[in-house]
Amino acid sequence: MERDEFGAAVRQLRERTAPTAVGLPVGRRRVQGLRREELGELAGMSADYVRRLEQGRSHPSVGVVNAIARALRVGRADYERLCALAGYAAADGRVPNEIGPGAMRLLERFTDTPMFISDAAMNLVAVNSAFLALRHWNLNGDPWEWNIAWRTFCAPFDGFQQSAADATDHQAVLVARLRAAVLRYPADVSLAALVDEMRTRSRLFDTVWRAPRSVTAYESSAAFLHPDGYAVTLVGSLLAIPGDDLGALLLTAAPGSADEARLAEIVDDAGPPAIIKVGQAGPG
Repeated sequence: MERDEFGAAVRQLRERTAPTAVGLPVGRRRVQGLRREELGELAGMSADYVRRLEQGRSHPSVGVVNAIARALRVGRADYERLCALAGYAAADGRVPNEIGPGAMRLLERFTDTPMFISDAAMNLVAVNSAFLALRHWNLNGDPWEWNIAWRTFCAPFDGFQQSAADATDHQAVLVARLRAAVLRYPADVSLAALVDEMRTRSRLFDTVWRAPRSVTAYESSAAFLHPDGYAVTLVGSLLAIPGDDLGALLLTAAPGSADEARLAEIVDDAGPPAIIKVGQAGPG
């Protein structure tokens, strides 16, 4: 860690924090955001120490990082960034699963496109009614029945079919995201339990986990088999929502294709658009 990187991050956060956001009066100010003295008072340290931190002349302890994060009331993403720049894991290390405004806007604006929002551990946290209209996601009572990686490797869907090439791409993305999540959230008990159970239950997952495949594309095609007997082929495209550490998967059909027409019928039959919060994080 370069000390000036942590210091620059603290200064940037301090200067963009409105006094009213941390309970301070605005008053007459010559600087943007908070003064060093104000941050020091809120965090329980001297203004001179804040200056040394920002100038890269002092290395922060875990307690100092946490105190600054609390004082500035930063969000999860900024807190993890401060921890990483200081060389520490986040204090609690749990995978966040709150749906922020960005994720909600996606679900609200693409009502005719099957979509789900997942956390870093690949647990689904929200879906739209268009996604449920595909009727392939059957619930089986497993602790991780809403986890896309678990359902792919350990409890596959009957109504979901992929070519060998698409399946390989899909598996590579899931394993890469889980490996990244384990590094970012080392203290998440449920995530660790999920990975351990998947390595025990699925030889394929264990093989790919030990020798990860390169991710060549963050999308793959699949045929969704409807209970009424017909199939619709859709391409799943993964979008990152960095601020909340969430991902959005959108399922679309080829423009002008029979699949596009069939998908429109399926979504129309589903009734009024809706957003449904779902998911379980497994035991632990």
